[in-house]
Amino acid sequence: MSQQGVVVRSTGSSYTVRADDGNKYECRLKGRMRLGGIKSTNPVAVGDRVVFTAEERDNVISEVCDRRNYIVRRSTNLSKQSHIIAANVDQALLVTTINHPETSTVFIDRFLASAEAYDVPVVIAFNKVDAYSADEMCELEYREAVYQAIGYRTLRLSALESVGVDDLKDVLRGKLTAIAGHSGVGKSTLVNTLEPGLDIRTSAISEANNAGRHTTTFAEMHHLSFGADIIDTPGIRGFGIINIAHAEVAHYFRDIFKFAEGCRFPNCTHTHEPGCAVVQAVQDGLIAPSRYDSYVNIMDEDEGKYR
Repeated sequence: MSQQGVVVRSTGSSYTVRADDGNKYECRLKGRMRLGGIKSTNPVAVGDRVVFTAEERDNVISEVCDRRNYIVRRSTNLSKQSHIIAANVDQALLVTTINHPETSTVFIDRFLASAEAYDVPVVIAFNKVDAYSADEMCELEYREAVYQAIGYRTLRLSALESVGVDDLKDVLRGKLTAIAGHSGVGKSTLVNTLEPGLDIRTSAISEANNAGRHTTTFAEMHHLSFGADIIDTPGIRGFGIINIAHAEVAHYFRDIFKFAEGCRFPNCTHTHEPGCAVVQAVQDGLIAPSRYDSYVNIMDEDEGKYR
């Protein structure tokens, strides 16, 4: 008999589904789902509602219900496939660091644009604030000002020093939140600070390249004791934009879209055209140069590639 439930764990080859009656089932995909023309490395993601059949020897997912939203990126360099990070979430928490390792503004802006395109609200967390030099704190203040000015909530956090943990709990409480970011930015340590009993594995930063090592290797949903649900996701090295036409990119940069109405030409790309209100706004200091650089980075991107 078919049942419905929510995928709470995915290893890429097997899925744990929490049925509507509360029981959990280890499932695999029905064979033809893999061959159904789905251009995704993972046709089923944590957070998906699915239809499955519990059988004596095997539990099989046969259908993915319509998603209300999802977080998606290009799966690998030169790939035309997508990778869905999480589905049906109330928000995403993008965990970033100024250093140890560095999260570039290009990465942040690509994540924000894709989330905007697929209706996922984002809160930006600046983690490891206890470890920054004076110059790095200046960069943190600049980034806070840029993203707050265009309507994103930001948090200052230190999992090791418990800075901002109560504020983070307030942001997460009562919602399902996908936690994303580079390897090494402290996602797992944050989750362990919020809920010590989970004891999620963590790893030190590589001193050779100041990059994180993957410790979370699969996505998993957890319920937290203070009334929040999270999806802990593996670290992301690069964030490739997918399924967004060049003409639509500006729609998902809030600050650029705000000024685009003033352009001389309705099909302005905001890169070289005369009378471009966006370029003028950058020159006038009304759009942050880092944001505009991220926009141009996407517009200049060759099809099938990402940085």
